Amino acid sequence: MVRSADWLVALCLLSAVAIGTLAVVGGRTWTGVTIGAMAGGLVPARAGRWVRRAFVGVQLPALQSRRGWLVAGATGSLLCLFGGLFAAADTAYADVLRSVVPPIDGGAVLGRTFTFVVVVGITIAAAYLAHRPPTADTLAPLSGRPLKRWEWAIPLLVLDLLFLSFVLVQVAVLFGGKEHVLATRGLAYAEYARQGFWELLVATVLTLAVIAAAVRVRPRTSTGDQRIVQTTLGLLCLLALVIVASASHRMALYEEQYGFTRLRLSVQLVELTLGAVFLLLLAAGVRMTHTWLPRAVVGLGALALLSLVAINPDAYIARENVARYTATGRIDVGYLSTLSPDAVPSLLTLPTGQRACALGALAAELRSSRDPWYDVNLARANARRLLEAAALGTCAQVGNAGD
Repeated sequence: MVRSADWLVALCLLSAVAIGTLAVVGGRTWTGVTIGAMAGGLVPARAGRWVRRAFVGVQLPALQSRRGWLVAGATGSLLCLFGGLFAAADTAYADVLRSVVPPIDGGAVLGRTFTFVVVVGITIAAAYLAHRPPTADTLAPLSGRPLKRWEWAIPLLVLDLLFLSFVLVQVAVLFGGKEHVLATRGLAYAEYARQGFWELLVATVLTLAVIAAAVRVRPRTSTGDQRIVQTTLGLLCLLALVIVASASHRMALYEEQYGFTRLRLSVQLVELTLGAVFLLLLAAGVRMTHTWLPRAVVGLGALALLSLVAINPDAYIARENVARYTATGRIDVGYLSTLSPDAVPSLLTLPTGQRACALGALAAELRSSRDPWYDVNLARANARRLLEAAALGTCAQVGNAGD
């Protein structure tokens, strides 16, 4: 009702289903959280049998026999037959029927029927899961066989040293900023930021996998071993945070040079969320307790998505690209024209020629359609109001930002 970006609404709906299912089912281990979020798709058959058993022997008295169904069918047929004849015979009577009987659109009927079935199915699945929640936590694998100190400590220490060497090089890059990129021979923004970001993102995810594996095989008896685990994994998390900062810095440089897009903004948020996960790991490692960690990570993901909704990504992208155009004279109006009505207030601040290029197609689309009551949207309503009061002018295409 508030945001009009379809991609964002779809992402929120999918996440709401997963998190809502997890809230009904529960789950405190990584296995329980994963299965709990997907449980809604695993129970349709069982939920159907559960409902069928509940309604066995429950029938409407008038329809419990075959004769009752025949009477209902005959009544409906007579109404349709004679009602249609009377409407064709007299226009006044046809007007009365049209005012009472809603128009029937085959496509709309199929769409509403599909929506009804989906909503009922989701409701039944949620009720079934609440009544008989699966014990997904019991499927969690047991802790792995503890390794000897040197068997796990040597790989972690070597990895820490490798991370440290990378971080030491990155310190100059992080503080050098644009000057480092421009001063490095043959190093372009696209090569430095785009390729480097994805490699560092993969490295960040793999670091989480390494930490998970190390926790499974860590020693659990000796206090000295516990301290070594805390030290090596804590150092790895701290160094990973620097890698997160480096990846985020690269993407910031890329956005500064080539402008903001949905993909760039989304992956930037993903990287920052991964950085927050490392902070949670550090908090869990202080006392070596992690029973709360899986649910905390799920909550962090939900918070990250809510943050994305709160900043209104399409409006933010438009605002930042307009500011970049004001400072540099470079803009990709072709991309800006694909944004949702959320971006209209910011795009209206463009000069007349660029404004027409960015908003012409969207303005025509909004003028030609009106939202029904069940699809009312604040962003579209606000965009229509602003566009009706604005003069777009004639499109004067300018060079785009390029990649």
